[in-house]
Amino acid sequence: MSTSAALPLGACHRADGTTSFLVWAPRTGRVDLLHDDRPTTLDPIGRGYHATVVDDAPPGTWYRYRLHGDAEVVDRADPASRWQPDGLHGPSAVDDPAFAWTDSGWRNPPLSQHVLYELHVGTFTPPGTFDAVIDRLDDLVDLGITAIELMPVLQFSGSRNWGYDGVLPYAVQDSYGGPAGLRRLVDAAHGRGLAVFLDVVYNHVGPEGNHFDEFGPYFTDRYATPWGRAVNVDGEDSDAVRRFVVENAVRWLTEFHVDGLRLDAVHAIADTSAVHLLEELATAVHAEADRLGRRALVVAESDLQDPRLVRTTERGGYGIDGQWLDDVHHAVHVAVTGERDGWYVDYEGLPDLARALRDRFALADRYSMFRRRRVGRQARDVPHARFVVCTQNHDQVGNRMTGDRLNTQVGAELAKVAAGAILLSAFTPMLWMGEEYGEPAPFQYFVSHTDEALIEAVRTGRADEFAAFSWEGGVPDPQDPATFERSRLDWSLRDRDGHRDVLACYRDLLALRRSHPAIVGGGEPTPTLFGPATLAWHRATDDREVVIIVNAAPHDVTVDLPADGNWEVVLDTADQHYAGPGGSVGAVWKARPTLSGEVGPARVVVLDRIDTSPTGAMR
Repeated sequence: MSTSAALPLGACHRADGTTSFLVWAPRTGRVDLLHDDRPTTLDPIGRGYHATVVDDAPPGTWYRYRLHGDAEVVDRADPASRWQPDGLHGPSAVDDPAFAWTDSGWRNPPLSQHVLYELHVGTFTPPGTFDAVIDRLDDLVDLGITAIELMPVLQFSGSRNWGYDGVLPYAVQDSYGGPAGLRRLVDAAHGRGLAVFLDVVYNHVGPEGNHFDEFGPYFTDRYATPWGRAVNVDGEDSDAVRRFVVENAVRWLTEFHVDGLRLDAVHAIADTSAVHLLEELATAVHAEADRLGRRALVVAESDLQDPRLVRTTERGGYGIDGQWLDDVHHAVHVAVTGERDGWYVDYEGLPDLARALRDRFALADRYSMFRRRRVGRQARDVPHARFVVCTQNHDQVGNRMTGDRLNTQVGAELAKVAAGAILLSAFTPMLWMGEEYGEPAPFQYFVSHTDEALIEAVRTGRADEFAAFSWEGGVPDPQDPATFERSRLDWSLRDRDGHRDVLACYRDLLALRRSHPAIVGGGEPTPTLFGPATLAWHRATDDREVVIIVNAAPHDVTVDLPADGNWEVVLDTADQHYAGPGGSVGAVWKARPTLSGEVGPARVVVLDRIDTSPTGAMR
């Protein structure tokens, strides 16, 4: 046997046939490795780490750590377990890193060229596995998607969970197919030209089966999160915790070929260090990608409206590639639904979309009634493409009381308005699974815990969440298997009347986004409001121009823009081709002397300049 402080965390099978084990356990004086029903004592190597290398633990070997504490001896799963073949409460197992990858020619595009598609593995298909996702990848390619974003797949209790209650962040959920299944999915996605983003959670750890405290001070009581104890990333002994997080982020690239990480709720990661954990993580991920000759993207979720996340380190930022921009979701949601409860109270609809197009954050240095303080700052120096926007996602659907989707709230025409506003915007768009064909199934909050006290606490907490909203109806029971089953997609709807028309609209919106260079690559948008429910913006390249008009009003609106030349309507979301009331595709608008025309109710209209006069026509 030999030990080394340079070993990776967890159990790692090596090319020479040996397997190394490294665990950080400063709260126990002795750690034994239990495999094949016999203990092997790990060597203490300093700063709370214990390590060993053994010859007889090949891939598939089940093991636990025996912790010899002051008061008791307990057997626990590895905090950095890569595989839990018998579930969260079972033993850990040695993962097999050998995989016949076929993606050597794959290249991940920059974020500006991506259209993301968020999905939950368990409800995306009837089997609810990684392999079943593979069977639907061709449909996503046909739609125009460039990347799938998986909700968290870290090991959680039972088989039904959103993933944010996960406990072992290095292990891949057994009921989805474990680490081997995730590798198959990533390789298959790359073979179809799709990138894979993975949602990871570093702000807390789920409650059931959480034994981290027995190993070391992974958590701190100096801060708090809404979901569990805060992770200790800036207190005593936090170096090892930071290593645990950063090494986890990097391993998704090296061991699974993942192309991007979505960091959950980073505003709940409290860090007063000179180098913030987020900067350290992004730097490490980018360095590993450079070493591998690949591109890896880090995208964060934050509610702080703070551009430091996505500014470069040279400009005092954290160097993260992108962030979710909830401001845009909230603005569009208010515009098409009229809801102003809860966090929506701060938003005015399309006027806030106009602000976001200008300042990136709609709540830039504004007073928030929901938070009762000023928030945010403008970020005009940050490219639009570094902000990921959507009309729906797991949060904005699933955190409604009954998980109802946008199309079931407002109908097909206004749902298409919302989609057009997002998919033709200057930002990087993301779709939520099933929205492209108007899936009516809700996405509700579900768990499969085994602790009765925890189950009741989840039920109570879920009901308390909706006190600030005026939604009607009861809260679905998260523990009831029926809540999970109601949330599954019905893929057969894609070919049925009404749904196939919505799907055609989404396809055409994404095709236009790809084909028109000014939509993605144009200069700064110039938004103009025509009342509270109608917004137009213009973008131009050296030789192409486009005007996008979003009318969420239930009536015709006259649009009058300062422009020259002739413009053709190239897309209208209300066109009869999409089962709408009728559009104006092919109609030509002439600037005499301004570009003026009538836009019908509840639609997005796209105008493409068709004459050959010099660009820069918008005055």
